[in-house]
Amino acid sequence: MDLWNILEYAAWGLAGLLLLWMLFDAVQVNRDFDEELLTSSREGELEDETERHELT
Repeated sequence: MDLWNILEYAAWGLAGLLLLWMLFDAVQVNRDFDEELLTSSREGELEDETERHELT
């Protein structure tokens, strides 16, 4: 096995890890925020809600 094959396998492994990370993050965001907030076009609404949550 030469260097290029090792680099190819490393790149596929990294791509797989990134895919798992994106799926985990998508599930986490979907669990933490409701769909109406995520599709809202009002800027700053998410930041305001987060700040209010941290203050209480």
